[in-house]
Amino acid sequence: MTLANNPALQAALTLAIGAAGAALFWAIGFPAYVLTGPAAAVSAATLAGLPTHIPTLLRDTVFVVIGLSIGSTVTPEVIATALAWPVSLLVLMVTLVGIVFAARAVLVAVFHDSRTTATLAAMPGHLSFVLALSTQMQADVPRIALVQTVRVLLLTLLVPVLIVLWGVEGTSQLAQSGQIRPMSLLVLFPLAIGLGLILQRLRIPAHLLIGAMVVSAIGHGSGLTPGIMPQALMMVAFICMGSLIGTRFRGFARRALPGALLAGTVTTLIACAIAAIGALIAAQLVDLPAAALLLAFAPGGVEIMAALAIETGLEPALVAAHHVFRLFALGAIIPFLVR
Repeated sequence: MTLANNPALQAALTLAIGAAGAALFWAIGFPAYVLTGPAAAVSAATLAGLPTHIPTLLRDTVFVVIGLSIGSTVTPEVIATALAWPVSLLVLMVTLVGIVFAARAVLVAVFHDSRTTATLAAMPGHLSFVLALSTQMQADVPRIALVQTVRVLLLTLLVPVLIVLWGVEGTSQLAQSGQIRPMSLLVLFPLAIGLGLILQRLRIPAHLLIGAMVVSAIGHGSGLTPGIMPQALMMVAFICMGSLIGTRFRGFARRALPGALLAGTVTTLIACAIAAIGALIAAQLVDLPAAALLLAFAPGGVEIMAALAIETGLEPALVAAHHVFRLFALGAIIPFLVR
């Protein structure tokens, strides 16, 4: 069986490329190298024509691991801080609408996309919902998918750099020191998957991540499952997550890539600028770190932004909560914006 039709070999190759990318980015001192390195390396390999692949089971396992790690950061201090979140969530809503209108205007005026295609391509997240709408509305689905994929990749690379330039270091504290017991993991994993499947039946986005976050937060908050996730396991999860981003370029027509790359780059820079402004405004209104709010406002995938929050130590629970809210908010406002 050749590489072209062997998913196991493709996955092994993809993870090897991702690990090499992480090592390279560590060597050059790039921020959050364990995520950014694999994302860049696997994206380049995919665009070069290599058959990259991350199995669904491995992807879902990574989502659960990241969710469990986020839940371990929920402390009484985090719960007290959550009282200020409604204010920042309101600012987030305003930035979401601002991103859509600004990016759509550029896509229509500069890149000559139709209004429907531009609106859906400008959406800062909720890709599965956006693509479903794109098909129903006869929009340019490949164009939208490419622009959205570029957005996720660039945000993975840009946000850690912006945080470093901001000059802020993470201060989040784990609920307990020491490594979690294997028996606790054996309890948490099936509970997280079970809750995730229930959330999936309820059509809740990012169901495995949210299910794992809730189960872990309850376990750690009650003291039943103390300890942090093993570092080696988190490293593997981050490499898989970064590699997963790179595989999203697979299957696109190469002739459409240059225009989509440029459009995705321009709209992502616009989104980052608006998100940064929103983060600065929210930081003035509530007692929360501006860098953490930038992660919370960044229009990237909930899983990758949550992973970046864990890697940088910037309030993972806050960041995850804001991105989950962003998904629900987009689900509510996308139909109106498309009209």
